[in-house]
Amino acid sequence: MTHSPLSRIRRDGDVLDEARPPAPFVVGLTRSGTTLLRMMLDAHPLLAVPPETHFVPDLIKAARAEQGTDGMLAAMTSNRTWEDFGIDEAEIRGRLDAVPAGDAAGAVRAFFEAYAEKQGKPRWGDKTPAYMLSVQRIGRTLPESRFIHLIRDGRDVALSQTARALNEQPPAAEQAARWVKRIRKSREQAAALKGARYVEARYEDLVRDPEATLRRICEFVDLPWDEAMLSYHERAAKRLTEMAGTLRAEGTHAEQEAGYRIANHAPTTKPPDPAKLDKWRREMSAGDLTAYDAVAGELLAELGYEVPA
Repeated sequence: MTHSPLSRIRRDGDVLDEARPPAPFVVGLTRSGTTLLRMMLDAHPLLAVPPETHFVPDLIKAARAEQGTDGMLAAMTSNRTWEDFGIDEAEIRGRLDAVPAGDAAGAVRAFFEAYAEKQGKPRWGDKTPAYMLSVQRIGRTLPESRFIHLIRDGRDVALSQTARALNEQPPAAEQAARWVKRIRKSREQAAALKGARYVEARYEDLVRDPEATLRRICEFVDLPWDEAMLSYHERAAKRLTEMAGTLRAEGTHAEQEAGYRIANHAPTTKPPDPAKLDKWRREMSAGDLTAYDAVAGELLAELGYEVPA
């Protein structure tokens, strides 16, 4: 596979005049089904989507600050997820050496193109939930970026986060406030981008009618429909092995022992199960439900979720 031509850059580092296939960035709150969507998209024969990267905003900063190859490389390799990608550091160094000073888009593409080539695919995407707060930074750097915001009923998000968390979770009202704030922040950042580069999809729709939801997403990113996406679970176990290693503790993030992430995402090795939706009806206490709806009820209703009177 030949490398993409180097991009033209403005003084502020934003890229101009690109004619590249759209690159999907799957974003959303944690425990909103983003790994499921990642597995579905990655099953497409043309598209490679790595495990969560987390370093793209730092890589953009390093490139724009003209920190050189060492600075850009450190932005990637110092991240606790780096070992997930199985990419030789010397190879990335060589690619970064060819990136002009200040070309943040070229630096980001250097990684993703290396990963896609490793998977034998011509196109790439990303699935890092936290990038829902970096839509503007990434979007202004990569004109080919298209953001797919996967939204799940916040009450089920809260239940899932609490069940899977390694740290103690805040009370329901605080979880509701975080859900509302992050969705609105993502929308605000997307509105600042030029063109139709942001779309929202509901996790519940992806589970209940995966083909219809995936067809809409494929159209959004100019990706031809392929039935392989519906059989994602047949290869999911193999893809999850990339995340078999330990993640060290970092900041507010607790250490994740070897195998934890594979167990955490084990449901992606099976077809979607609509019976597991709307857990809040069965599992959320009356007090937590009242507290959550008092904060997030307006946005829940706006998104089409039922809110008890």
